[in-house]
Amino acid sequence: MMDDKEYNNIYTIPANYTDSGRLFGGMIETRNAIETAILLFILGYPQFMWMHVSFMVKVVIMTVTLLPAGIVGLMGIGGDSLLQFIIHMIKFWARRRILHMRRIGYRYDQTRKKRKKRTWGPPQSRAR
Repeated sequence: MMDDKEYNNIYTIPANYTDSGRLFGGMIETRNAIETAILLFILGYPQFMWMHVSFMVKVVIMTVTLLPAGIVGLMGIGGDSLLQFIIHMIKFWARRRILHMRRIGYRYDQTRKKRKKRTWGPPQSRAR
């Protein structure tokens, strides 16, 4: 007789399985962290070096401006990093089109004739 034992072929996948390539225990993507560091340096260096105010005022100004920028940079926008989002928006603006669709089942006015726009030749004079 055959051994009719049931075998359990279900395995649990650990929670950190897809966390490779991320920082802080899988919370932050590496790409977002690098882009955020570059963004904060670009925004923070002029504020720190070129503003002629006291150190405490600099700290307050940098906190108000750099902290939100850093949080948005680390989170990204819509699942993309900031640079990916900017590239997607530039491509969208460059490739956008205006689409005109005809409605199904709608009877358009057939009595009105369409005039063609002249693109060449001298302008026509109107008879009075």
